[in-house]
Amino acid sequence: MTDIEVVIGLEIHAQISTKTKMFCGCDNDSFGKQANTNVCPICMGYPGVLPVPNKEAIEKGIKAALALKCKIPSFSKFDRKNYFYPDLPYGFQISQFDEPVSEKGEVKIKDKTIGVTRLHLENDAGKLTHTANGTLLDFNRAGTPLMEIVSEPDMRSASEAREYAETVQKILRYSGGSDCDMEKGMMRFDASVSIRKKGEKVLNPRGEIKNLNSFRSLEAAIEYEIQRQIKSPPKNDCTLGWDDSRGTTEVLREKESSADYRYFPEPDIPPILRSEAEQSEIELPSEKHQRFISEFGISEAEALFYTENINLANYFESVAKASNPKIASSFVGTILVKRLADANLKIADCPISPEQMIELIQLVENDTVSNNTAKTIVFAEMFNTGKAPKQIVQEQNLVQVSDTSQIEELCQKAIDANPDTVADVKGGKEKAMGALVGFVMKESRGQANPKIVNDILKKLLL
Repeated sequence: MTDIEVVIGLEIHAQISTKTKMFCGCDNDSFGKQANTNVCPICMGYPGVLPVPNKEAIEKGIKAALALKCKIPSFSKFDRKNYFYPDLPYGFQISQFDEPVSEKGEVKIKDKTIGVTRLHLENDAGKLTHTANGTLLDFNRAGTPLMEIVSEPDMRSASEAREYAETVQKILRYSGGSDCDMEKGMMRFDASVSIRKKGEKVLNPRGEIKNLNSFRSLEAAIEYEIQRQIKSPPKNDCTLGWDDSRGTTEVLREKESSADYRYFPEPDIPPILRSEAEQSEIELPSEKHQRFISEFGISEAEALFYTENINLANYFESVAKASNPKIASSFVGTILVKRLADANLKIADCPISPEQMIELIQLVENDTVSNNTAKTIVFAEMFNTGKAPKQIVQEQNLVQVSDTSQIEELCQKAIDANPDTVADVKGGKEKAMGALVGFVMKESRGQANPKIVNDILKKLLL
């Protein structure tokens, strides 16, 4: 229906990258731990306990807000959001209502800007697991520090919403505020969807799809909800669940308003006072992308590849700044990335440090080892053992031979042993020269300088 306009807003919940939870000293990493073991009286809401705000969580939340171009007020506070649900130990959530740590930001996607209403801080609830015999409660995540990023209703399609969410994920990772590892439940989405006739300004009743845990589910749920509302427009705002196996949304309840939550200032936590909002020094992915192109002379596709992952971007930049960027891209973007993928390792777990990679490239640049030897023998040994490249070259006697008299002897041997190939070269088939070069390299165990080999063969044959 071409006269219909879709209106979409997102709330993104991201776990803040801290060592401990939001208001207590429990470990902030509950992934894979036995249920109800990563808890204490504070995050379980026992009577008489007092929450103590995690300073690092507040600082990282503000830093992420700055990366989202938000304004940071000098005064903010925590509030109690009152509602009863089995996974909420306190019977209320400590969140932020009317005076959050940030407001009025923006995120650029392609040629469009999506408004950010606010980024505020809160603690997470526990986890409910529904089974055939009942519902199980795990409070390990209770008290986990979260940042909630609320967008303006500026998106007009499911694909646009996905692109916005993916861009926010990269920004949060670049800011250091969150790892956003969706496999560990560190990032979730609530998508609000409504429809209206084109040209209208009023927002019609919306459906809010809760707890979407992947980009694929986010896009699919929004697509389904759009079609559902076109067929049967909702009369009231409602909260929806998403059934990933069936690919359908389901109305759970009418949506609550802020009045239903009975917000009031959290009496046990003092306000957050900032005399002066710090300036952001965070380089966003799009900015780094453009700088890599201009500074290192790599292609747009290469720059996009490196800047998709902040850890990979930092690794490549360290290597490229200290060596030839083109060679650095060849070693990092192809050899290293493929080897990591084969070993099922992330760049953060790479056994080869940027300093070791720089040393390896320098051995190639100063002709100590050949490019082929560096990429095969030396690199493989570095990856498997963690040894420095110079040590490997010395131990395995891999120093490249550049002695012209020694190489000339090998070239003459190649000519004598391959008369047919020599005839092809003299007959104008220059590609046949590769076979002679290969013969010399094999005889020298890969140590002969390929450039000198080519030059001497041409001198002897052409």
